[in-house]
Amino acid sequence: MKKYLVSLSMLAILAACGGNEEKKETSNAATTTTAAADDLSSNPDYVKGLELIGKSDCLTCHKVSDNLIGPSYKQVAEKYENTEENVTMLAGKIIKGGQGVWGQVPMTAHPTISEDDAKAMVKYIMLLKK
Repeated sequence: MKKYLVSLSMLAILAACGGNEEKKETSNAATTTTAAADDLSSNPDYVKGLELIGKSDCLTCHKVSDNLIGPSYKQVAEKYENTEENVTMLAGKIIKGGQGVWGQVPMTAHPTISEDDAKAMVKYIMLLKK
């Protein structure tokens, strides 16, 4: 009887281990496909905008996906169509500041940011649209 229980236990362990490997392969393949489709790191607008935002104080009030003091970058990208007119308008808001679009908390002006850099930041944000 003892041999029977040990054999049955070993069979159960082998069956459990074998099933997990197959699932991991499928999961890794799906993750790789999703990562390749979402990879923006080769886009120059993405790289430049991300670098400029990283060097600024933007992350004090904004996050990529979550609200903080201001809206998330993804919310901004969803709200505005990616047109040159909107890029220019939003770049102006970065430089001059603003209030009222996302609530009563004002967005701080950033007069030391050039128009070209502000537009690069907006282009990065627009790439985050789903």
